[in-house]
Amino acid sequence: MCCSKVTKDQALEIIRRYEQVLAIINKYGKAKEQLLSILLDIQATSGQNYVAEEWAEIVARELDLPITKVHDVLTFYAMFNIEPKGKYVIEICKSTPCHVTKADAVVAMFEEVLGIKLGETTPDKLFTLMHTNCVGACDIGPVAKIGDQVYGNLTAAKVAEIVTSYREVSSCQK
Repeated sequence: MCCSKVTKDQALEIIRRYEQVLAIINKYGKAKEQLLSILLDIQATSGQNYVAEEWAEIVARELDLPITKVHDVLTFYAMFNIEPKGKYVIEICKSTPCHVTKADAVVAMFEEVLGIKLGETTPDKLFTLMHTNCVGACDIGPVAKIGDQVYGNLTAAKVAEIVTSYREVSSCQK
């Protein structure tokens, strides 16, 4: 009989995360109409920018919703991830105005600086590079979005500066 063993530290982390998810749900009073906010908070605190299946199941149970409803929300809205991502998700706008102003060149700049391709995550799990739909900043396109911050009029130098600033912030937080 073969089975993997969970270490004590892993078990404690599972319990800590479970309690954290329950606290988020309770913060919103277990209100079904707060599903988006609950899932956003869970994703933000995951450390990997995603909502794991087990946490989606807890949300469904605690809000008395079918799991399919939670999955529908997680897969419909582009802001949610159901697979682990980097700490910083870099979203390059692929709308027509950004495409015309050379969004593909911006993707290439980020790929070069990060050493990854679109859709990949850096080995240190710090950055994930993705496309996104319009972020409403067509006047400064092509644009990249990291979290709530939008960066426009991008050049190779600006891209390198942006990546360096996030790496520095991350190294200070360790």
